[in-house]
Amino acid sequence: MAPDIEELHEHAEHGAEDQEFAPVTLSMAILAVFAAVVTLMGGRTHAEEMVTQTRAADQWSQYQAQVIRERVYEVFEDQMTVFTLQNPAHADELKAKYGKEITRYDGQTKDIQTQAYGTEHEVSVLERRSNWFDFGEVLLESGLVICSITLLTKRKAYWYLGLASGIAGTFLGVAGMFIH
Repeated sequence: MAPDIEELHEHAEHGAEDQEFAPVTLSMAILAVFAAVVTLMGGRTHAEEMVTQTRAADQWSQYQAQVIRERVYEVFEDQMTVFTLQNPAHADELKAKYGKEITRYDGQTKDIQTQAYGTEHEVSVLERRSNWFDFGEVLLESGLVICSITLLTKRKAYWYLGLASGIAGTFLGVAGMFIH
């Protein structure tokens, strides 16, 4: 991004020499600030998206571990009904114990699954939000480049086109903050 800023600075110096194009350089500076803000918001949203995706993966791993434990207890319970047991009274105690564990794990897995689905929904929202920021950034940077063409060609039509692109990019960046 540093070469872009240096190039914009050079164009701004050229624009300062010709006061007719001072509004162009001022609008470029404003668009550059908006581009920096939208870029920052997009970067932070992407980082938050990655952290949230990792949290969802962790929740699904925990879910899988709980389901495996539940299945192990179910297998033990099944084995106790099939095999001949030396101490039936103790076997009944173990069956009751395993039954309680199965019930406990079943409840926990449902809670973890619900949390994991909720976290995946958060990831989806963050992904949509970051897409808005990215597209806004593209339009703002395009607007900057198109405005700089005004300073090179001395044609204000490029300025208007660049402003339109920058305004659209700003709108998308602001709209990205309200995606839920």
